[in-house]
Amino acid sequence: MVKIMKKRLTSLFVSLLILFTITPALYADSALSSFYRLHNAGLLMQDSKGQALLAEHADKPYIPASTTKLVTAWLALQHWGEGFRFQTHFYWQPQSHTLFVKGSGDPFLVSEEIAVIAQRLQKHGIQQVDTIVLDNSLFQPDLIMPGTGRTNNPYDAVPSALAANFNTVNIKKIKGRVVSAEPQTPLTPIARSMGKRFRKGTLRVNTGRDPRLAEKYFAEVLLALLQQQGVKTAGTRILGGKVPQQAPFYTHTNSKTLGEMLRPMLKYSTNFIANQLILTLSAEYYGRAANAQDVQNYMQSTLTKHFHWHNFTLKDGAGLSRSNRLSPRQLVQLLDSFKRWKHLLPEIEPGVYAKSGTLNKVSTLAGFIEKNGQLKTFALMMNQGVPYKLRNRIARELARR
Repeated sequence: MVKIMKKRLTSLFVSLLILFTITPALYADSALSSFYRLHNAGLLMQDSKGQALLAEHADKPYIPASTTKLVTAWLALQHWGEGFRFQTHFYWQPQSHTLFVKGSGDPFLVSEEIAVIAQRLQKHGIQQVDTIVLDNSLFQPDLIMPGTGRTNNPYDAVPSALAANFNTVNIKKIKGRVVSAEPQTPLTPIARSMGKRFRKGTLRVNTGRDPRLAEKYFAEVLLALLQQQGVKTAGTRILGGKVPQQAPFYTHTNSKTLGEMLRPMLKYSTNFIANQLILTLSAEYYGRAANAQDVQNYMQSTLTKHFHWHNFTLKDGAGLSRSNRLSPRQLVQLLDSFKRWKHLLPEIEPGVYAKSGTLNKVSTLAGFIEKNGQLKTFALMMNQGVPYKLRNRIARELARR
């Protein structure tokens, strides 16, 4: 009997020893346990009925980074609807061969879209363009949004009422010669001058800090594509001005719907698209040229009216500004109203549809977890240095709950 008791006690001791040896290792490997050790982070996860499943500093405002794009997407969808399409108006004065273009803030005037415009203008009878006049009055001149950097990277492209290819140029240099890095985009004088700044290889850069240069690049691309259609454009002057008081000669409706524009914006976190949308929304709301202050006023007044939010700040539509502040609870409330558009979000982990955000010492993630036909909402906000993949690891753990 004593021997049996000794064996049982020894077995129990070994089991406890194994348990206490393994448990700390498991705890250390837990992404959520890493989160709870952070000093500047918040989390909220709710079930399909709105009941909190996890809550940690849920009402504390944090820098949201690119999860701000969820707000911009919601505002655009609420105002225009998923099937909305941007329109760009063209006016023609045949006596002077002058083409006028009214900028609408369309964020998706890529080369393929501009090629369609060129084809249709030629079919409408335009055979020669001596002057092209750009009406960019929808946006305030020299507009630069808060948080935009001074680099030549695409994510720092400035917004403009007329924009080609997200106000970026894709070029390459082969044996000292500058060529376009994409067959659908002609090499223009602006692109050629930018290509002289680097030695070799392929480079995608933005068109610079001056929106007027970006708008001129749009005109250059359009003129080059008109020339491909047989339209005479040699020596065409590019001017700024106002469209005439007459009916449009041609109205171009973008082939992409708003929903089709938002999907890549949310997947690739395209700052340019986000700021184009929020500027155009504010211009429509106030009936004047879009500017940074109107963007902030529009976002804050609209969200306060709809959600009754307090203690938050939003200065841009992309989430580049470090002055932006949202709480996990506010993001979850917005997501509750975003459920019908869940399909626009990328699936970042199995069953997790979410938008991430990254700035220096800022890592955020907000979206939906779909499991067993139920949809949970969550917002994770970490405003300190953390491993890059920690947010995805946390999302996977949340999905298993």
